[in-house]
Amino acid sequence: MTTVTRIRLRSGDRETLESVVGQIKARCRRKGAEFKGPHSDSPETVEVSLYKRLDGDPGATYPAWSQTIFQRRVELRGHEELAREILEREYPGSVKVEATVEQIQSG
Repeated sequence: MTTVTRIRLRSGDRETLESVVGQIKARCRRKGAEFKGPHSDSPETVEVSLYKRLDGDPGATYPAWSQTIFQRRVELRGHEELAREILEREYPGSVKVEATVEQIQSG
């Protein structure tokens, strides 16, 4: 059985996200791991309404606050120890990391 680790990284800071993904990719290359990605999804824009008063009067608002969220997906086959190292490391606070692990039949 082969372990497939899928890692999703999200951030509003594109430069930091690209730097983190580049470091992961370089580490996988040095270890000779089978690595796919990074795959980019379309950026997502999140908007939040800002009210001037607590009663929620829709006429009393500030311009909406918005943030663009960038996402990269990578996949690592096998190399469970390397996957563990990648997931346990400290990342900048602006980068959110999620992982799913799946075991698949080989052959």
